[in-house]
Amino acid sequence: MLRIRASEEALQKLFADGRIPGFVHLSIGQEAVAVGVSSCLRDADTVSSNHRGHGHTLAKGVELEPFFAEILGRETGLCRGRGGSMHVADFSKGMLGANGIVGAGLPITTGSALALKLLGKGDIAVVYFGDGALAQGLVHECINLSALWSLPVMFVCENNGWSEFSPTSRQMATSLRKLADAFGVEYRAVDGNRVSEVAATAETLVAGMRKAPAPAILECATTRVRGHFEGDRQDYRTASEIQSLPARDPLSLARAEMQVEGVPPDWFDEVAKQIAVEVNNAVAKALTAPPPIDADLAAGVYAGMGSK
Repeated sequence: MLRIRASEEALQKLFADGRIPGFVHLSIGQEAVAVGVSSCLRDADTVSSNHRGHGHTLAKGVELEPFFAEILGRETGLCRGRGGSMHVADFSKGMLGANGIVGAGLPITTGSALALKLLGKGDIAVVYFGDGALAQGLVHECINLSALWSLPVMFVCENNGWSEFSPTSRQMATSLRKLADAFGVEYRAVDGNRVSEVAATAETLVAGMRKAPAPAILECATTRVRGHFEGDRQDYRTASEIQSLPARDPLSLARAEMQVEGVPPDWFDEVAKQIAVEVNNAVAKALTAPPPIDADLAAGVYAGMGSK
């Protein structure tokens, strides 16, 4: 979680300095979901994400330098600088990609889950999406198909209470729990800001899916600290709500739990310092990397299309 937080704070500064093109959507406050779920995954498991996917990417084990290089639009990036913040992918780590289209990660993951089931090695697929995606028809289609075909896919809903600028209550006429019941899919709800709770529940679901392929839905109540995108003034949120956010910080909650378990207070600070050095070095190297080569800009548009 510390690595994700430090990386996104670095991205926040880079964006403010005009170094990052396009939009940036930060997951600050939601780190416990990605870390808790990823703690139960293995290398061959696949993950798909959404527009707020930095945390999911790093939690799956993607290296820092190519991660930053991609978002900065550099040739050494994970996708050679062509994807950017909303389309980071690293197939070598099982990260099938973030996605700028709301809910579009679900059909990718459903297809991956079908392939993994046919391979029969006990691997699973995971997709992260926000509560706002529940208004998209393809979400319902994918949950239905995964139930019909008994696919090993975990649908992780990060419910931060906001669909862009609108509260969840204005987006959905029912609840995710009722939708799960309607499709006959196992459903669990957790405090998405407590990494220990997310990890324990995800571990139970994943263990069951590896033994007997079947979909599951994990709804994580979490907190979006920043706006929908960087530059969002959040005029739609009350001052009292914004002021209450630090009390739900997953890093602070994890630190408190660790101290109760006997972890020395200075351990957290030492790890944070080490990670800060790693992040700063990765950013520095990414900034010196070259931009994409003009002659190769069309490479990768179609499968098997390499450099000319």
